[in-house]
Amino acid sequence: MPKSPFSVATTAVRLPRYTKADQDELLGDADDPFGVAQTGLTWLPKEEHFGVRDGERLVAHAGLLRLPVAIGDAETEVVGIGGVAVAPDMQGRGLARVVVAAALDHARALGPGHALLFCRPPLVALYQRLGWRPIDQDVRVEQPGSRVVLMPLRTMVTPLRDDAHWPPEPVRLLSLPM
Repeated sequence: MPKSPFSVATTAVRLPRYTKADQDELLGDADDPFGVAQTGLTWLPKEEHFGVRDGERLVAHAGLLRLPVAIGDAETEVVGIGGVAVAPDMQGRGLARVVVAAALDHARALGPGHALLFCRPPLVALYQRLGWRPIDQDVRVEQPGSRVVLMPLRTMVTPLRDDAHWPPEPVRLLSLPM
């Protein structure tokens, strides 16, 4: 039975939890559903979750959490967005836009001036269409064992306030990546 297309009224909701079973329902139970295992990085779980449902079925997700970051010599916080996923059979319907917009609306209330995400190169154009921009600086992230490594994925940023400006300085995430 074919799925009916979503209407413009599709909205994301804050999820009370997001489990491995939820992720498996959304993306299947593949070992590397986000295609980032080859980076060898350890990732932080997200603290807050937003999703779109088709009836009872979760069809899109985005997670977020606040993270400390150093930009040049200045330490501040960003909201890290990650775990963005749309069920394969539901892609192309604008659900990534809906779920990321809901996460960013919530992020604006958290205080930091910017949201940050890491993505594989094929997804850069998608995030640019959603208002994100790649940053040109190398980004270093912490890893277990007090290691600091260069982020191999593309780092993208979007302002959360009208007066937010991302400086062209070296960036170090003072935590594991999200």
